[in-house]
Amino acid sequence: MTPPPREPVTARPHVPPHRTARPAGSRQPVRRARPQSGTAQPRGAQAAAQARGAQTRPARPHTRGAQPPRRPKRPSRSARRIARRGRPERRLRLGLALTLALMAVISVRLVQLQGFDGATYADTATRARLSSVTIPAIRGAITDRNGQPLAITVDARTVFANPKLVAADAAQHHDAAQTAAVLAPLLGVPQADILDRLTRTNEFQYLARGLTPAQGDAVVAEVSRLKLAGIFVQADKKREYPAGSLASNVIGFVGAPSPENPAGTPLGGYELALDSLLKGHDGKQSGEMGLGTIIPVASNTFDPAVPGTGVQLTIDRDIQWRAQKLLADQVKATGARGGYATVMDVKTGEILALAVAPTFDANDPGAAPAEARGNAALSSVYEPGSVSKVITMAAALQAGVVTPTSEVTVHQSINVLGRTFHDAEHHGVEKLTVAGVLAKSSNVGTIQIAQKLGKDKLYAAMRAFGFGEKTGLAFPGESSGSLPDVAHWSNSTLPTVAFGQGVSVTALQVASVYATIANGGVRVTPTLISGHIAADGTVTPMPAPETRTVVTPEVAAQVRRMLESVTSDLGTAPEARIPGYRVAGKTGTAQRPNGHGGYSGFVASFVGFAPADDPQLLVSVVLDDPKNGHFGGKIAAPVFREVMKFALQTRRIPPTGTKAQPYPLVAAVRP
Repeated sequence: MTPPPREPVTARPHVPPHRTARPAGSRQPVRRARPQSGTAQPRGAQAAAQARGAQTRPARPHTRGAQPPRRPKRPSRSARRIARRGRPERRLRLGLALTLALMAVISVRLVQLQGFDGATYADTATRARLSSVTIPAIRGAITDRNGQPLAITVDARTVFANPKLVAADAAQHHDAAQTAAVLAPLLGVPQADILDRLTRTNEFQYLARGLTPAQGDAVVAEVSRLKLAGIFVQADKKREYPAGSLASNVIGFVGAPSPENPAGTPLGGYELALDSLLKGHDGKQSGEMGLGTIIPVASNTFDPAVPGTGVQLTIDRDIQWRAQKLLADQVKATGARGGYATVMDVKTGEILALAVAPTFDANDPGAAPAEARGNAALSSVYEPGSVSKVITMAAALQAGVVTPTSEVTVHQSINVLGRTFHDAEHHGVEKLTVAGVLAKSSNVGTIQIAQKLGKDKLYAAMRAFGFGEKTGLAFPGESSGSLPDVAHWSNSTLPTVAFGQGVSVTALQVASVYATIANGGVRVTPTLISGHIAADGTVTPMPAPETRTVVTPEVAAQVRRMLESVTSDLGTAPEARIPGYRVAGKTGTAQRPNGHGGYSGFVASFVGFAPADDPQLLVSVVLDDPKNGHFGGKIAAPVFREVMKFALQTRRIPPTGTKAQPYPLVAAVRP
């Protein structure tokens, strides 16, 4: 049997088993061929091929003229560059890890903010939204005893500026200089001052405070008409004194408002002394703000302002006005440095008038000198002179060493332990009674009576009448005067103190001494405050003032009868008499200390009460260093008369209708 014919075999070049032939002219790299199955390869070559990931495929037979098999396309350069950067799965894992780390950090921060610091940040945010507005309390009013207003709080307007807004608008409308020129006449403030404030760098500057509502309206109208940027007007309050200078030295005044004290600073008088009572308590409205309005659902608080408590003085407006007018006229007429006039109710200690000249307008205190803005009747001291002789007489009567009719031989002068003292007027030897010594105001006779009394009892009497201590008014700046302690008295102290030298007093201290005599020997602490006024107008009276008995009623009656002789034709002050009324009092003409150990000028005074047999009112008048006359009976007594006459009429106090029964002034001639 013949075998089948075989296909012809085409010869091919020899290719090593680990290489793959490539066509001539091809630029593709020669890849190592994968070994044929069953074909042995060296171990090294096989491992190298596997490591490089080389792929081999079995050679395929082909016929003559057939093209060799196409090889895979080589990757582009950009692809090879990307491949060299790393594997995609590694980048994914790295990105995921970074994302998880970032989320962990954010989570920790959120836990810190919301868990640990949440309350703190919430509170900070709330405070940032929180806005507080102070609601000023209305200051309590000050009135006279009849409710007439002396100091009140009224509506006012404040004008302020934002200099930054003024500067920002300068290029388009009005610059700072133009704005200042417009505002100056409306505000009553110098243009230079306004310009200085408008050119500062902060965002808030007061331009004027305490303007009337009409002035504020005028500013608003002009700002609107001219479109002035950065100028604002707001409602405000200010202190006003309807009576101007009336009792201004008692009331005091409140200074201009300031950023530190929008309500103004009280300066002097009862505005200062009673500030804690008058000012009340400011209120406050707090709330969270959003877009300029209060957020309704947020936590808002409102504390209303508590108005101040008003004060009712014992001052009678009409009597105060009359006393001020008469005093000021006499100060001018006599060329005195100043003067003080006091009107008191002797039974209650209430001061109906406390006049000082010169004085000031409480609405414009800056127009007066500083010394006029205090209260010299309470702060200035002087040697009382003869008006203090009443203490020597009362103490001697109380001690029983003399009676009103005891005889005193009075020479023109007296020598006490080497020092000589004289009477003011020249006279021969006189035989006077104790009442006559007081009526004629004899220094020599008073010294003789004081020698019988002794220094200890005289000193005790002066202390009991209130010398050397404040009167009890609790008024700012009040002086206690000066009374040397008896342990330090020299040989000349007893005679000088007996007739009013060597001791210093205030005008009110002297008035209190005579009020004590007029009130039956009982000293009533002087007072200027009648009661407190609640917000609804209810007046709560002040407690009764303290009292103390200084001398017996009998001694006080004797002294009153003696003092009535002073206004007789034989006394030193007949010009103090008032038709229809019995008047008692005492003149004073004291030398004025010059501050250098000597004396220069005089202090003229008169203090008295009426009706003499049933005292109701006391009036004291003091003229400091008058140039046209200096005797108290000549220049102070006439002022006393006119003030007392007006006060008696105002208080509707009728004459008693009785006749005076004066003590004899001259001792009876013995046979």
